[in-house]
Amino acid sequence: MAKITFLEAIQQAQAEELARDPSVFMMGEDIRCNVFGTTTGFVERFGEDRIRDTPISENGFIGAAGGAAMVGMRPIVDATLSSFLYPAMDQICSIIAKSRYIYGGQARLPLVIRSCMFYGNSNAAQHSDRPYAMFMNMPGLKIIAPSDPRDMKGLLKAAIRDDDPVLCFEDGTCWLAKADVPDDPDFLLPIGKGDVKREGTDLTIIAIAGGVPTALKAAKRLEADGISAEVIDPRTLVPLDRDLILRSVRKTGRAICVDPAHLTCSAASEISATIVEQAFDALRAPVIRVTTPDTHLPFSPHIEKPLYPTVERIVDAARRSVGAPVAPQTV
Repeated sequence: MAKITFLEAIQQAQAEELARDPSVFMMGEDIRCNVFGTTTGFVERFGEDRIRDTPISENGFIGAAGGAAMVGMRPIVDATLSSFLYPAMDQICSIIAKSRYIYGGQARLPLVIRSCMFYGNSNAAQHSDRPYAMFMNMPGLKIIAPSDPRDMKGLLKAAIRDDDPVLCFEDGTCWLAKADVPDDPDFLLPIGKGDVKREGTDLTIIAIAGGVPTALKAAKRLEADGISAEVIDPRTLVPLDRDLILRSVRKTGRAICVDPAHLTCSAASEISATIVEQAFDALRAPVIRVTTPDTHLPFSPHIEKPLYPTVERIVDAARRSVGAPVAPQTV
């Protein structure tokens, strides 16, 4: 067990799986340069055949990864930023997500597509997206969105060993977080199982990716006011651990969904609909979504940062849910 960062957890997971299975290889833009620190020493250790730089052509190299997976390889694709998945939508949605189905199970596509959600850093409209929700709508893809180093390592290793395509969304706001992570090379976390990050009795906060540490800070502030908040991290968006969410909401009777992505058709919307459909009888207050407005992200940090879920917005939502006074809004 060692205390490591989110990025170090990614590096460990990849190194262990590359060492364990010769069919695993990596490809992506500038990964040999170790741009984000997740491939340190990989070329020297595993060779250029298994650590492959690609042209700036996401549709091309993600499509190539799909083909490699179909013939028995296990590619890890570093797509850098999540916005860069858009040029590869045809390969991801028309080929990678559908091939196992359209070939009647004769094709397997064991590949992982990693991408960072690098928002909140003045990257402006084209590089700040958090697009996991649109991929939740495409059958055939599994989606993980870890919020801490332990979950990152365990889920990424499970994804690499999975026989289905997995999209791994890595929240840049969690990069520097540290946690105790097992050194065991067979440490895995099951895809499709969420986690209770904090126990509580008065309301449930279901938070996604970078929303989790913000929700935990809000829960601590609420505790000082006598409000006990339970914080749930789904960790996996597809498949979604609906049972865990519903158990928590049935216990507390209230729910807040915290999602750094845009409001409309968000993961928060899907979770809210699930709660209303399957636990309506347990609700003592309406489900509240705390998300990012349906607007493109500006360059200005002064304008950008308040758009995402904040501790203050979560606390105000919790107070509304339990009927406590809400802090006055300032202009």
